[in-house]
Amino acid sequence: MKNFINKFNIVLLIAFLSASSCTKEEYSFGDLSSPAQLTLQTAIQGVNASNLNGDGTGKVSITLASSNTINYKVDFGDGQTQILSAGTSVYKYNTPGTNDYTITVNAIGKGGTTSTISKKIKVFVDFKIPDNILNGLTGGSSKIWVTDKDADSHFGVGPIWLFYPDYYAAKGNDRDPELYNDEITFTKDANDNINMIVDNKGLTFIIKDATSFYGFSGDDGNYALNTGGSKKLIFMDATSASTTANSTRIQFTVPGNGIINAGFGSNTYEILSISETNVHLRTIGADGLAWYQKLKVK
Repeated sequence: MKNFINKFNIVLLIAFLSASSCTKEEYSFGDLSSPAQLTLQTAIQGVNASNLNGDGTGKVSITLASSNTINYKVDFGDGQTQILSAGTSVYKYNTPGTNDYTITVNAIGKGGTTSTISKKIKVFVDFKIPDNILNGLTGGSSKIWVTDKDADSHFGVGPIWLFYPDYYAAKGNDRDPELYNDEITFTKDANDNINMIVDNKGLTFIIKDATSFYGFSGDDGNYALNTGGSKKLIFMDATSASTTANSTRIQFTVPGNGIINAGFGSNTYEILSISETNVHLRTIGADGLAWYQKLKVK
């Protein structure tokens, strides 16, 4: 009888454990209602009868509202995105001239639910190249520049959050001579624009991660690249996190392949410093690193 009771208890225990293991866990995410009643309002600073696209500052007030929303992911249509809260924020466009932008807002709710709204705007940005930049690069007419090959750190690379070549900085005459024979000519026109011509003597040094950007493949090296003739440069306020302590806070974009002396897979350069005879440039390469060049007047 005792053995029967023990066996019966064992059977009950097994049945209990089996039932417990088959119990399905239930989870609740609560209300997963998507954001609703999403609105996007914009106001371009300085708009009036004479300035239909703004006063040239490039500043736009953006007002967001909706229900069931945690925050908003905003694509400003110029390659920049931000996470914003409800209410009004001011964003500054930097590209000079009158340009169309499509602002796209994704309202994000619980569990990742989203609702989307877009709006197209036209913004005028008036930018005058500072005199020290204009005269420094062109001398009031035209200047030819070459790599400052005798200077330390005339070519280097570092992390994007710094403004000096922390990973590698070339010593004087430390690089391939091909890097040193390019000539870059900056010329001022009658309207105080700056045009640039790069004479690469037939070859341009390109970093490995950027070769595909220029239509090649391979490691770091010299490639037969057409630099594309005269190009009108587009100047604007710097969009990096630099300060006046480590930069002029002015950058410019090179149309086309973006080459200045070396190929990093980029076309926007920040002017860290400039004088009558020297200029120090920084650009973000295709590898996500900050690359540096120092030029001097030929």
